[in-house]
Amino acid sequence: MLESPEDNASTTSTVATSAPPEHGPGPVTADDLDRAVQLAVAALRGVPPTAWEAKAGPLEWDRWETVEHLSDDLFAYAAQLGPRVPPMSGEVPFVWASRRPGGPANAIHADHAAGPDGLLQVLEASGALLVAMVRTTPSSVRAHHGFGVADPEGFAAMGIVETLVHTHDLAEGLGVTWAPPADLCARVLARLFPDVPQDTDPWPTMLWATGRADLPGQARRTTWRWYGEPRA
Repeated sequence: MLESPEDNASTTSTVATSAPPEHGPGPVTADDLDRAVQLAVAALRGVPPTAWEAKAGPLEWDRWETVEHLSDDLFAYAAQLGPRVPPMSGEVPFVWASRRPGGPANAIHADHAAGPDGLLQVLEASGALLVAMVRTTPSSVRAHHGFGVADPEGFAAMGIVETLVHTHDLAEGLGVTWAPPADLCARVLARLFPDVPQDTDPWPTMLWATGRADLPGQARRTTWRWYGEPRA
């Protein structure tokens, strides 16, 4: 699950631009999730090898641990949709464990010997598992999440917000411009954050919704959640 800042090298590149969506938000799809993961992987390939042990933005984890956490989230969301009868009261009981006190408790850990390229391969593979599950699971299926029993679209949206916001955490301090597409952000906000303003730029609104930025006219969030239940 996405961690809030309270819970827990220098390159310059532009990854994506944030242009206003031409149409309404529409549903969140497997293609949207794949797009988010591929944009994140492309952005993180520019991280210098010496920068992975530095803290990820406001988090208490380093950048390597944060990518492991993101990979673990994507894997866990895919796993929730996997059983013939998905769990409705808890998570599929994998063992989650931290490698150090204060580190993220994951089922997924990358082999340090594989280096940053191996770490990003773990992220891409975990994302692909969730993409496949969202693409093939009937829309009528429901599975447990702590922020509301969700359908495949909901798990796709959760995977996207995890990917976009944690890539923001990772990019902070690296000189990397990370500005995800506005249409993608708008669909996720409409699906998971029905309580946020509808007339603001979607990407800054997502950062505000997850406690990472200010939004004009709104108090800074110190606690927050999303709503995984399918929209009526």
